[in-house]
Amino acid sequence: MISIKVLSQNGNTVCVAHGEQEVILPVKHRYCEGDRIVFEVDGKNCFMVLQPDDALGASLVYVTGNVDYKVPYGEKKICYSPKAFSGDSHLLTARYATKDEIAAYRNLAKNPMDQHGEPFCFPHASANVETRGESVFAARNAIDGIKANHSHGEWPYGSWGINRDPNAVIRVDFGREVVADRLVIYLRADFPHDAWWKQVTVRFSDDSTMVCRLEKSDLGQEILMEPKKISWIQLEQLIKADDPSPFPALTQLEVYGREA
Repeated sequence: MISIKVLSQNGNTVCVAHGEQEVILPVKHRYCEGDRIVFEVDGKNCFMVLQPDDALGASLVYVTGNVDYKVPYGEKKICYSPKAFSGDSHLLTARYATKDEIAAYRNLAKNPMDQHGEPFCFPHASANVETRGESVFAARNAIDGIKANHSHGEWPYGSWGINRDPNAVIRVDFGREVVADRLVIYLRADFPHDAWWKQVTVRFSDDSTMVCRLEKSDLGQEILMEPKKISWIQLEQLIKADDPSPFPALTQLEVYGREA
């Protein structure tokens, strides 16, 4: 059984729908601060296609428990499309992923519905620093699938910002083992405001590392590797190029492969 619930800030149920394989829930409600969307699934450790808002689109995710999704509001909303979670009419959906969707070669890191502190929905991005704690510089922006990188700040220019910290690290957890063979890195390219990293170290869950050279470019920079079974990946030891700007940042990290 699958359920979708919209809960108000005081925990009251605004609306709810249930289904065995798929749930489609039209919502007539203007969101307020503190509202939540809860996706409940009887079976844990399963692949789902979840859509918390029609403007956000659906995400193929691996869930290990009920997903408690906080509706973005105020400052937290500016890294999303202005159409998302706006107005008083929304369409929420949830279904089990198909075998073909699960088996496909794809970007295993993409998750537009990732949020801070979400313990049961993967892939999940986290970092040891995010510039001034602002949503437009949060780690989740690096896996939301949006590659616009010619500016910085409000949507569609969200990025992971490191607050000038040379020890910054970003990590993507998959929640299970996957087999990856290719990375694509999109640096933020708001030049001359931005600098860039000339070198990054990629660390994998087996504690192996790979040093990668990067260029000053707005294009995705592809890194090929032998297929590797991993449960997480992180970028660390970010070495800034000799550039007057103190602001290197990451727009997108893609990890291509298949399920293990």
